[in-house]
Amino acid sequence: MSASTKPPIVLVHGLWMTPSSWDTWAGRFRDLGHEVITPGWPGIDNRTPAEVRADPKPLEGVGLVEVVDSYDEVIRALPERPIIMGHSFGGLITQMLLDRGLGIAGVAVAPAQPAGILTLPFSTLRTGLPVLSNPLRINGASPLSKGHFHYTFGNDLSRADSDREWEASAVNSVNRVFFEGVLSLPRGKAGISAVDFLKPDRAPLLLISGEIDHVAPPAIQKAMLAKYSKGPSVVERVEYPGRTHRLVSQDGWEEIADYALDWALRHAGQAG
Repeated sequence: MSASTKPPIVLVHGLWMTPSSWDTWAGRFRDLGHEVITPGWPGIDNRTPAEVRADPKPLEGVGLVEVVDSYDEVIRALPERPIIMGHSFGGLITQMLLDRGLGIAGVAVAPAQPAGILTLPFSTLRTGLPVLSNPLRINGASPLSKGHFHYTFGNDLSRADSDREWEASAVNSVNRVFFEGVLSLPRGKAGISAVDFLKPDRAPLLLISGEIDHVAPPAIQKAMLAKYSKGPSVVERVEYPGRTHRLVSQDGWEEIADYALDWALRHAGQAG
């Protein structure tokens, strides 16, 4: 890949969020000349956070495979293969898309773990309480309270600032995706979120951790790296001190965005 090449970038948002969570990175990458595509999950689509909160019904029953398939369709329709970046559950989706042979490089920012990663810190389970507290609502769309958002996303902020961030960005959970992802519900012999850690021709993958992330703390990405490192494909991890789960918007996000893009451009196309 020549230094002048500007591949498209697909940004995959996470649970409890919409594409607007990527406004920071998307704007920066567009200013650098990249086409940036930020699709919403099925049921979220192009709606604002306030619109989704007002009518979360379209999120009910949406499953992980349906979400991954929707991004698969977007990516295959592009005239050239993109860099794929995902945050949180979007980081898991990024791994699943790379497993399908899509993308020239992948960046998983504070990613959730695929099936086969048994590391599940207490803080991760606590962040999922709005969903896990009522398993009969597996097809529901549970709201995220401002108090729980403060623990989950805003643990670097005052409560007042966290509440403002909730107003700007938070939406209901897609419950089925949570169960199928974090708890790796089985489908046959493997979980729905399974990937081939030893896949020889997977695009390079960067895992980004935040030191004080409650949702997907570094222990999860360390366990993922250990699995991936047994295979031949390029997988690396970087950790940022003092960063929460809001790596894409927390003060200082520019440093992380620049590193992620530089890494992806340097490693793009080095499959296997």
